[in-house]
Amino acid sequence: MANYDNIKLEKGLYASGNFTKALESLDPAENYKGTSLEGLDAYQRQLKRFGIKVGGSNSDVVDKFFKSSDSAVLFPEYVSRAVRQGLEQADILPGIIASTTVIDGMDYRSITSIPSEDEKELKVVREGAFIPETNIRTKENLVKLKKRGRSLVASYEAIRFQRLDLFTVTLRQIGAYIARTLLKDAIAVIVNGDGADNAAQIVECENAGTLTYSDLVNFWNGFDPYELNTIIAEPEVMAKMLNMEQFRDAAAGLNFHGKGEMVTPLGAKLLKSNAVGQGTLIGLDKSAALEMVKAGDVMTEYDKLIDRQLERAVISCTAGFAKIFDGASKVLSV
Repeated sequence: MANYDNIKLEKGLYASGNFTKALESLDPAENYKGTSLEGLDAYQRQLKRFGIKVGGSNSDVVDKFFKSSDSAVLFPEYVSRAVRQGLEQADILPGIIASTTVIDGMDYRSITSIPSEDEKELKVVREGAFIPETNIRTKENLVKLKKRGRSLVASYEAIRFQRLDLFTVTLRQIGAYIARTLLKDAIAVIVNGDGADNAAQIVECENAGTLTYSDLVNFWNGFDPYELNTIIAEPEVMAKMLNMEQFRDAAAGLNFHGKGEMVTPLGAKLLKSNAVGQGTLIGLDKSAALEMVKAGDVMTEYDKLIDRQLERAVISCTAGFAKIFDGASKVLSV
């Protein structure tokens, strides 16, 4: 039975760490199949209930959220969603993360498996013979989680008549800041390791200060049995790669000029970031190199936001990174 108009909204819905999921349990989406509300999640149905338009040129003002105590409860989720949009738009982490683990606490131990060259081969097993083992164990060190965030410093009086569409732009920028900082954390773990004596192998170019196509081929060749399918480079090194003659074929040029997509002759996806050390590039097997660990999603101090006391309301994300297979990532020093 559809009852989104009759739900009592309260701060307690944020206690679980996932407001929409808590709201969905009270107002399941399956109740709206075949109706005009099909396709909306529980939060979006509440926006419709109170007539709040958060996007477009005719978006409402911030004050619309605070017309009633029920609608005010929706404001922190609006802030979180806008920040997540900015985080996702500026985020290249999905391009280097093999697995994402969401935990409830702050302590987490990843797993590791370091097979020998002999153990990497799947040999013929004769009848009744011992089957070779692959040992998987828990790492001794904890994954270091860091809280990254920004304070929303603005009084209710200062923003109450601000259009939500424009206010969303500011919140997205906060998300972009968080995304860039998380990327720096991820790259630091790839290069320096996660505390388990697993820093990335550093490969030197044949001639210091000069990057050649031969260097890239040798770098690619050294990943066996892993696959070099992702390269992250700082801007200067990226420019050197794109200026190589081997990168100037018609197909690569068409993708770069038409879509901004850079495709290398090695088949790896190219990502550019200032978070990579000067004069270096990182190569990795995206499917086996890095695990991201998150303590929940983007969090907001909902009490302050709901009660209109917006000064220093913190928007944050707590996350850390762990290496999975050591040989799945390497650094090329130019």
